[in-house]
Amino acid sequence: MTAKPGVLRQFPRAFWAANSMEIFERMGWYGFYAVSTLYLTGSVADGGLGFSSADRGVIQGLATFFLYLFPAVFGALADRYGYKLMFLASAVVMAPSYLLLSLPRGFWPFLGAYFLVAVGHGMFKPVVISTVAKSTNEENGSMGFGIFYMMVNIGGFIGPIVAGVVRGWSWNLVFYASAGWIVVMSIVCMLLYKEPPRDAEAESQRSLGEVFKGMVGVVGNLRFFILVTGLLVVLVMGSKWWSFSLVGMVAAGWLAGNLILDVLLRPGQKTHGDRSWFLQPMAIGEGRYLLFLLLMAGFWVSFNQIFMTLPEYIRDYVDTSDLIATFGPVSGWITGVAQNLGFDTTNWSRAVLEHGQVKPEHLINLNAFGIICFQILISFFLRKISPLTSIIAGVCVTIASFGLYLVGMSGWVVVAAILVFSVGEMMASPRSKEYAGRIAPPEKVGMYMGYFYWCVALGNLFGGLLSGLAYQHFGPQGVNRPDLMWVLFAALAGTTAVSLVVYNRWVTPRS
Repeated sequence: MTAKPGVLRQFPRAFWAANSMEIFERMGWYGFYAVSTLYLTGSVADGGLGFSSADRGVIQGLATFFLYLFPAVFGALADRYGYKLMFLASAVVMAPSYLLLSLPRGFWPFLGAYFLVAVGHGMFKPVVISTVAKSTNEENGSMGFGIFYMMVNIGGFIGPIVAGVVRGWSWNLVFYASAGWIVVMSIVCMLLYKEPPRDAEAESQRSLGEVFKGMVGVVGNLRFFILVTGLLVVLVMGSKWWSFSLVGMVAAGWLAGNLILDVLLRPGQKTHGDRSWFLQPMAIGEGRYLLFLLLMAGFWVSFNQIFMTLPEYIRDYVDTSDLIATFGPVSGWITGVAQNLGFDTTNWSRAVLEHGQVKPEHLINLNAFGIICFQILISFFLRKISPLTSIIAGVCVTIASFGLYLVGMSGWVVVAAILVFSVGEMMASPRSKEYAGRIAPPEKVGMYMGYFYWCVALGNLFGGLLSGLAYQHFGPQGVNRPDLMWVLFAALAGTTAVSLVVYNRWVTPRS
């Protein structure tokens, strides 16, 4: 009788190569993303760009929105031209883009460079997920994706630590570090990656035209797709360039114009099949799924605030002297040992402190640290609980974490809030995709899962815009009431939780 190989030995070389590449890709992305709020809104004297919170929100929202839309397109290209080639092409885009990102000082040049960064990561994302999927089977798939999720968080933990340390000397080193991690990723690809077995001939038949047609089909027809796109454009314009009253008028006019045209076109609906797309009445595609994506977007809006809003809040309001006092003896012992070994520790404080306070990114990084340490344990305890229940409970824990910011503005309060937030994320985030698969009709599971990241894209867009506007209004440049900002985020999370319960109770069964 032949013994089965060990669990880890069941995975092929492509699996481990892809997971190794994922670590370095995440180190590159989170190395800058975790400190992007501080760089964009930091004073010019400290090396930042001096942008307003609203401008920061627009940049973060737009860049990450497109990052999560691109995988559908680049996934089709990878099927056609090969996974390894797409991996290397993504590195060719990402590494120079991070170097370019250090140069712009104005809004539009920086947004353009950051858009290129998003393109590169959007090229990478579908290929690494496809590699993991094709390197696992029903027997080891759960373990395989668990390992992959762990690698994501390891990269997301190490990258910000390095960025937080090196920016104590120069912001340029942050961009060099991110570019360097991507170069290492490309070397791993060239030396170790071998494409997993796949039906390349069948997969390559999917053209970009079919991808775009599928995207439009999920929403409805092209006219409804343009209506939704127009409303998103108006929303973005209102976050920076237009007043709220103008946004309301333009949005109402755009919606009314499309509805009036729809009323005029519907009487002859039976003859519209042969007409041009702009002469056809609007049609909603997967309405039930679109509603689910919108609700889950609210979920991601709340979760994104840890990277978008919290860094500014810590920098402007939090007094971390209690943390410094707690860990001062340990720090003194470490520097003492280093000095005895001959090291000059005069400037070592730059790695951790800024203006006498703990750097925000080191506190926020407790989120990734908590996930690395406790995700498997929490998943084990929740294994018999339904995905929706786990999501709702996770959102409620997130609400509690926002409430902790009302208790005080000390370092330990923020540490507690971040760790509680991490528990909520571990409860909700991994189960959200599982829930999407559960509510999908059997014949549409693939489509539901393929476009799941749309809710992440919308959550990043809405989250970025809301974060910028909320902090500009409630922060030190506005009414100086950050407590109300956390109440707003908690209310949004609560609304999402209640809406998901209603959706699961009435919308899903009837569909």
